[in-house]
Amino acid sequence: MSEFDAIFVGAGHNSLACAAHLALKGWKTAVFERDATIGGAVQTREFTLPGFRHDFGAMNLSLFAGSAFHKKYANELKTHGLEFVPVADCFASAFPDGRWFGVSSDLETTAARMAAFSAIDVATWRRLVAAFPAEAEHLFRLLGSPMSGRALAGTAWNLWRKKGFAGALDTGRLLLSSPRAWLEETFQSPHVRATLATWGMHLDFAPEIAGGAVFPYLESMANQCFGMVLGKGGADTIIRALSGMLTAAGGKIVAGADVAEITVSAGKATGVRLASGEIHTATRAVIASVAPKALTGKLLPDGSRDAVFDTAMKNFRHAPGTMMIHLALDDLPDWRAGAELRQFAYVHLSPSLDAMSRTYQQAMSGMLPDEPVLVVGQPTAVDTSRAPDGKHVLWVQVRMLPAEIVSDAAGTIAAAHWDEAREHYAERVLDIIERYAPGLRRKILDRAVFSPIDLERENPNLVGGDQICGSHHLAQNFLFRPARGYAGWNTPVGNLHLTGAATWPGAGTGAGSGFMLAQQLGGR
Repeated sequence: MSEFDAIFVGAGHNSLACAAHLALKGWKTAVFERDATIGGAVQTREFTLPGFRHDFGAMNLSLFAGSAFHKKYANELKTHGLEFVPVADCFASAFPDGRWFGVSSDLETTAARMAAFSAIDVATWRRLVAAFPAEAEHLFRLLGSPMSGRALAGTAWNLWRKKGFAGALDTGRLLLSSPRAWLEETFQSPHVRATLATWGMHLDFAPEIAGGAVFPYLESMANQCFGMVLGKGGADTIIRALSGMLTAAGGKIVAGADVAEITVSAGKATGVRLASGEIHTATRAVIASVAPKALTGKLLPDGSRDAVFDTAMKNFRHAPGTMMIHLALDDLPDWRAGAELRQFAYVHLSPSLDAMSRTYQQAMSGMLPDEPVLVVGQPTAVDTSRAPDGKHVLWVQVRMLPAEIVSDAAGTIAAAHWDEAREHYAERVLDIIERYAPGLRRKILDRAVFSPIDLERENPNLVGGDQICGSHHLAQNFLFRPARGYAGWNTPVGNLHLTGAATWPGAGTGAGSGFMLAQQLGGR
């Protein structure tokens, strides 16, 4: 038996950031991870051939680079090997009519591309970019603050003081709007609308869903104003740096250690019991980075003794699933729409808002979509260290998909389980990419395919292949993430806290929940 001030269940980046901050504040911390590899959904591994490094989940590290945690600990992280690669050509969409549009960090470059679709949209884009610094102040303050009455009041006061009542209402309207509502009232070109709307689909916001407009807005404006960053050699650069910080401060990380139970006595969490039978005690906090259903379904065998909380954890809603296809390539795709697309970190393949809506509805109905939204990541276009000389990796994220298959919208896949449907569906995805980039298959040296069920097998937090660990719809976001009354990473069990993507401020690589919880527990 070992005694610690704080014990963490799961070694995702939020846990590691929280543990590192507390360790530097003098806490004795330990992180237990069931997997042999730490990092949660932020891992980089050789899924195909030796020398080809593929990001398991997260690829874009812009949120981490711009996070409060990185701002405070940039020097320490750099000392422990953190390296970023800047991206100038951030994201683009290719369309069936042979055209494409993309956002680069150079405003004139983006404007020139947009002018081919709509001169009016160019003027709108310039106005949005000019206004973004002032708008971003309020949005980033909201997303970077705890969901407490005091923090919300401060954000609202600052918003009203700087923008006035009408301006504050405009910001509130953006936060409540659907992607379609904002895009159709803002831009004329269907191509521009579709290019931006795909960022809603990175979460679980089909075009019609309220609360989703802010994500296409923030991603497009941030990429235009600041560019994007990837991790040098892979997204796991942040995991290696965080673990180095933590262990240098005296913290302990134990991989291959499955936590079977969080021990509770007199209404307070006292430690953990591992599957091996080992008991470890925590005198100040137990912090679980798990999907909510795993908390009351596994880690607390008797529940929290609060029926409302336990029901909320049981009913926590997950987003539709995803498939990941990792390709080792002889060369980057030859995009039919134009060779310039080979320079982009992301190329989205989804032709219209209507197509995205249909895909989402098919997935929610249990159908395999006939035309899924494809996010084609080309990390080696900007970071050649991820593959042998002259070779490349392709990171293909397939959205949206059902966890349980009822039928196939195209009527060609009869399999009722992902273990049988996986490779067939991967072929459908490659067929779609081939239409936009002829000859891709000839360049494939090897591939690794992860169905939604495979993703959950790799990481139980990715329930049904949900890579964002829970829907971000308004009823489960802000003050309701993961449940009303528990947006402060608290639980009814004393000394037991939650962190990770299922908690405020949600998915992404910004380490917001871990760092804000650490400051709440150990001070700034």
